[in-house]
Amino acid sequence: MPRLGLVFQLFRRTARTQGKRMAMTVAAIAWGTLTVVLLLSFGEGLNRSLARNMRSMGEGILIVWPGSTAKAYQGYPPGRSLRFRPEDLDLLRAYVPELGAASAEIVRWGENLSHGRRTLAATVKGVEPAYGAMRNQHPQPGGRFLDEADERERRRVIFLGDRIKEELFGDADAVGETVLLGRVPFTVIGVLAHKVQMGAYSGMDENHVIVPLSTFRALYGSRFVSNFVVRARVPELTPHLERRLREVLGAHHRFDPEDRRALDAWDTVEGHRLLGLMLLAIEVFLGLIGALTLLVGGVGVANIMYAVVRQRTREIGVQMALGARGSWVLGSLVLEALALTATGGALGVGVGVVVVQLLGWAQRSFPHEVFDYLGSPVFSPGVAAVVVLLLGSVGFAAGYFPSRRAAAIQPAVALRCE
Repeated sequence: MPRLGLVFQLFRRTARTQGKRMAMTVAAIAWGTLTVVLLLSFGEGLNRSLARNMRSMGEGILIVWPGSTAKAYQGYPPGRSLRFRPEDLDLLRAYVPELGAASAEIVRWGENLSHGRRTLAATVKGVEPAYGAMRNQHPQPGGRFLDEADERERRRVIFLGDRIKEELFGDADAVGETVLLGRVPFTVIGVLAHKVQMGAYSGMDENHVIVPLSTFRALYGSRFVSNFVVRARVPELTPHLERRLREVLGAHHRFDPEDRRALDAWDTVEGHRLLGLMLLAIEVFLGLIGALTLLVGGVGVANIMYAVVRQRTREIGVQMALGARGSWVLGSLVLEALALTATGGALGVGVGVVVVQLLGWAQRSFPHEVFDYLGSPVFSPGVAAVVVLLLGSVGFAAGYFPSRRAAAIQPAVALRCE
């Protein structure tokens, strides 16, 4: 390879003769790089936001509802409506080793909830303590979720959704206050920490109030559950857990385990997997759009290098006649192409990082509900690696092919060129 100083000397000479064209090429590379950075950063931010919002309902859980049988089974006709009891969970805990955590859930809509002069209609849920961890019911500082003592002693305690709390208490602290559920007093023990929820099966958590299952049953006389929320010991066992649930509950309630209408199950593990594939496809699509834009700049670099080769054909012929190797000519021109690409790339990346930071600051300073779903653009190491890989590929290709033609010219032919 030639000395580095000679390479830069040749590069400056080309810059003087092809200044305007090189400036346009650098601008094209910078614009393409900026496009790649912004598209991938927005894609990464959207990916993280949607994944976080999907997990807000719970990770690795199954929500199981009783349905109606569609098949005759052991002498029982089709069309039977099934109803599960909280005691069925004891059966599952005894015969389903894949089961890690479980809670029965009973839902009642439109119950009056009041504090002072404010009254509203709320969705009330009776659940067990394990429900909080499975459904990501995290309390705000100073409060807590239900515990085993609340369930065992049938305490009149209540956990409020954050929107319910705002409507009843405004900016005042709710923990420790008393609310009336119907005409029954309950003590507020916690308020849900705000979360953006992408999935729901009985409304958003912010609009719910939660009481111990034992208290709920004593208050309303409920014998049957609305659904079960269960989680496998490890996520990989979730398909086996669903199969065992169907087998054990099917044997107990006399329905065919293969009857999909008898027991409806929402597998959030599978939903998260499909979401991950969808988000990956979106990121790849955005990356391809940016790569095609960057390719336009690469074509400009290639045109510059072809023009350089034509102008320096006689010079190359002299070098070859004096004993220069083809690899010297090839290396010099490739380095020039890489220098053009690196200059435009550095400019594009720098502007892109600044734009991403400004957008992140604007979203933090002027919060809006839309940003909770779209997320903030993120210039992550993955984005940087993709940009560097694309720039390196474009720069090498733009310099290699014109340079290979120059290195292949015979000295005698080069010296005859005008």
